[in-house]
Amino acid sequence: MDRFDRRGTGEMIAAMLISGTIGWLVLLSDQPPLTVVFFRCLIGALVLSLMLRRVPPAVWTHASLLLALLGGLALVGNWLLLFASFSRASISMATAAYNVQPFLLVGLAALVRRERLPLWKLLWLVTAFAGLLLVVQVEPDVLIEPGAYLSGIALALGAAFLYAVFSLITKQLTGIPPQHLARVQLVLGTLVLAPLLAWDKLPTTPLPWGLLITLGVVHTGIMYTLLYSALQRLPTSATAALSFIYPIAAILVDYWAFGQKLHPSQFLGGGLILLAVAGVSFGWRLKRAAPLEA
Repeated sequence: MDRFDRRGTGEMIAAMLISGTIGWLVLLSDQPPLTVVFFRCLIGALVLSLMLRRVPPAVWTHASLLLALLGGLALVGNWLLLFASFSRASISMATAAYNVQPFLLVGLAALVRRERLPLWKLLWLVTAFAGLLLVVQVEPDVLIEPGAYLSGIALALGAAFLYAVFSLITKQLTGIPPQHLARVQLVLGTLVLAPLLAWDKLPTTPLPWGLLITLGVVHTGIMYTLLYSALQRLPTSATAALSFIYPIAAILVDYWAFGQKLHPSQFLGGGLILLAVAGVSFGWRLKRAAPLEA
């Protein structure tokens, strides 16, 4: 692997490891999802603005700006639902359910853009659905909000749907550098959430503020800078393979931080979901056996 590839690989690994710790910091902050997302948007936008001095300016049209704003609303909604799911379904199971989003994207593309759904993708979709059924049938042992497991899974699936919407919209914005796109969307999130924030109930101790600042600086500004740089350097197959670090890291962090131990059916279900995502990402298809020669 040459130097160019090593740098991109290192950036992608770092971005995925950072992503895997988001749930831990969200729960440790003990703040409402709306508060966490607001400060993630505000601080992340400020950090990206500092980083953008080295990125060529973007050329916006009315159509591209409108699409970017719609995508930003989907992204912010995705964060709100996902962060709300962590306390209800656990970081591990919420992340497992959230990883069905590639299939939701395939389904949306088939409906909206009339893209054909080949049989091999349909088979992987069925595999992922089977894995999801195994995931939801047993409630995790450690939950911050006991009894809300299924609602947490539903929130994670809602987050996955909104991320699929965000991805579908982003695919239409090929002429806009991703860093500029992210900044516009983070600014939008800040403006939309500011009137909804309970300003009189903000944290009064240093720990939550430190965690919110970390989520904004490290888990948004720096993480997105690393991710976008890696995406520009690596082939799609490499980024798809390295993206599996994120759910694995999240499960390990959940075990380390909260002592979350998964049941065998949950391991199997999560494994089937990740296998199905890998199958779609790498285009794994069933090959027909060659006919025997007489």
